[in-house]
Amino acid sequence: MLHDFDLDVRAGELLGLLGPSGSGKTTLLRIIAGLDFPDRGRVLFGGDDATGLPVQKRAVGFVFQHYALFKHMSVADNIAYGLNARKRADRPDKAEIKRRVGDLLDLIKLSGFADRYPSQLSGGQRQRVALARALAVEPRVLLLDEPFGALDAQVRKDLRRWLREIHDRTGQTTIFVTHDQDEALELSDRVAVLDRGRLEQVGTPDEVQDNPASATVLRFLGDAVEVEAIAESGQVRVDGRPVPGVVSPAGLIGPVKLYVRPWQFQLTEPSAAHLRGTVRASHRSQGRQRIEVERGEGRPLLVEDFDGERYAAGHPVGLRIVGGYVFA
Repeated sequence: MLHDFDLDVRAGELLGLLGPSGSGKTTLLRIIAGLDFPDRGRVLFGGDDATGLPVQKRAVGFVFQHYALFKHMSVADNIAYGLNARKRADRPDKAEIKRRVGDLLDLIKLSGFADRYPSQLSGGQRQRVALARALAVEPRVLLLDEPFGALDAQVRKDLRRWLREIHDRTGQTTIFVTHDQDEALELSDRVAVLDRGRLEQVGTPDEVQDNPASATVLRFLGDAVEVEAIAESGQVRVDGRPVPGVVSPAGLIGPVKLYVRPWQFQLTEPSAAHLRGTVRASHRSQGRQRIEVERGEGRPLLVEDFDGERYAAGHPVGLRIVGGYVFA
């Protein structure tokens, strides 16, 4: 269910819809496609009101997670299906359909696969065919619902790059649903973050990461630790020490929650720290040291350190906070 929802998708952009399960992503796609209808409000394509139009008249392409290819049809026939299914007056002639299918096979880099059947393709190849079938009808909007969800990690990464290349070549207005933060941030021109049927924030990948509009957005886009703090005179203090670079929202005074990313901690001497604790574990990951610090209460804090020394379990450490977020 969606609540008080107002979203403007720009022509030619790739918009990522991001949010946890049940946030309303697929519901929004189904309303845009005409598979579901809103209780109130309108769906506009450009200046045209499409709210009451059935799915057949909306000129929308839809790609699902599980391909939905016709097993008894060849790759070429699958791609041409939407064109062949049109009424005779609206249907291109056979030569035009064949030309369009050939162009799309070239676009998805499967030009030698026209006569194969879905069972003869890999999962990634099937999803390429599903995308070509959606593009064949020249949709006004292309909708992708978790299109890589059924694929393994390496194939997903390869198809991400490929989808971005296809989008840049075609300029197709595309709305892409995922619950994978990396996928959305890597692919999208802008990202819309949903939670419990509400639109929390819309912005570029940099905007939603660097300036999250709410704690919900912040937590969903990566690890964050809640730290008890005090807001006073425009400053935010932890253990009596001001936190550099963090300004409390206007009018906010007293106890607040400070949300800190793992890389916004610096390891330091306990006497000069905002927080103190003991190393529980540490390991290296892609050039970074990830350290779990136990503070005797709640979950351990996760700290990312790029150049610091390696600490053994049980070593006492201090944590200096060098950034964070406070929300009114």
